[in-house]
Amino acid sequence: MAADAQRPGALMTWWLAARPKTLVAALAPILVATALAWREDAQHLPAALLALLGAFLIQIGTNLTNDLYDFKRGADTAERLGPMRVTQAGLVTQRQIAVAIALTFGAAFACGLYLTWRAGWPLLALGLVSILSGVAYTAGPFPLAYRGLGDLFVFIFFGVVATVGAYYVQTLRLDLAPLVASFGVGTTATALIVVNNLRDIDGDARVNKRTLAVRLGRPLTIAWFRLLLLATFLTPLGLYLLGFGPAVFLADLAAIAAIPLARDIARLQGAELNGLLARTARLQLIFGLLLTVGVVLA
Repeated sequence: MAADAQRPGALMTWWLAARPKTLVAALAPILVATALAWREDAQHLPAALLALLGAFLIQIGTNLTNDLYDFKRGADTAERLGPMRVTQAGLVTQRQIAVAIALTFGAAFACGLYLTWRAGWPLLALGLVSILSGVAYTAGPFPLAYRGLGDLFVFIFFGVVATVGAYYVQTLRLDLAPLVASFGVGTTATALIVVNNLRDIDGDARVNKRTLAVRLGRPLTIAWFRLLLLATFLTPLGLYLLGFGPAVFLADLAAIAAIPLARDIARLQGAELNGLLARTARLQLIFGLLLTVGVVLA
């Protein structure tokens, strides 16, 4: 009875399953892309909002898929070091979360219908690939996260695809600037998954979840994290070389938050990395906001 009293309600259960703290990875590219479109007087608010909603839904759908399939593959157990996974905790059935996955990705597809009407059929293909990749991150015969491809997936879809795609649905044209801007968005998003995988490195290795962290080992994973942070701050220089004003270097002020992360990752292990994970998400938000302001002012 005491255990039942501590169980979260239905609304809180699904809130936990959605993992709202991860949604920064979906927010940052839309903010930056919209700032780039605004700079050219080509912003389109309905397209930006639907792109943001679609990105949120794909992120949530991916989180739900991870929750289900990491449990089914044995990666999530009672010894899990990270935040609660609702399937492993017995808060929902596998059937319930499978239905939630279908509904969430279905809603993301619905968002894409307007964007396809506005920007053309390539957007439909891009949306479908994004959804399929979200599913394939942990599900299917070749789960990306279990093959060491999770970092690449995050950089491409939560960096390049999200930023360039959100820019295109507003301006209806392609440009080099959103591609350059997507680099810093992608590296900070990738840094998040690196911390996550470093925390779980021992448990993942036991169940043959061959993340890049498992493949590289702890020392090289720490070096990879630091390299990603360093590379992030090349983004304003790239935009400056494209003709943007010096205001874009406002984004480099985020280094104040990045330097302690680069230091602390070497001294923390296991569940201690949960705090670092939250701080890395905060870094992505800070960098995205500062880059957005910098682009507007440049």
